Amino acid sequence: MFILDTHVISELRHGKPRQSPEVCAWTAAQPGSRLFLSAITVLELEMGVQALERRTPPQGSALRGWLTGVRAAFAGRILPFTENTAPVCAALHVPDPCSERDAMIAATAIEHGFTVVTRNVRDFSHIRVGVLNPWGE
Repeated sequence: MFILDTHVISELRHGKPRQSPEVCAWTAAQPGSRLFLSAITVLELEMGVQALERRTPPQGSALRGWLTGVRAAFAGRILPFTENTAPVCAALHVPDPCSERDAMIAATAIEHGFTVVTRNVRDFSHIRVGVLNPWGE
């Protein structure tokens, strides 16, 4: 099972310029039932949509429609950050603090025994979590 991070789900947006054929091929080869999102990824996407809605309303509106579709497509497969996830996440910051959101995504993956699918392998390299880079870099 896999948790797609923000970079991966954003790469899959229909109409995205210079979309990675490797990411599209990897995703297409996976049964949808094996692909999940973290609520933290929804947070990051929502922040981006809201910022764009303020700066450029027409583009923000288009991105809002896309995000609504993503949430519908992943209904039942968006994993929450819970009170059980919090201690797992806290342990990822000791002894060396790391990115809050990356740690939250990693902790969710650890809790469920999932692999994080990301382009930012370096951000997860010090965390004991499975990581897959579909860009093949």
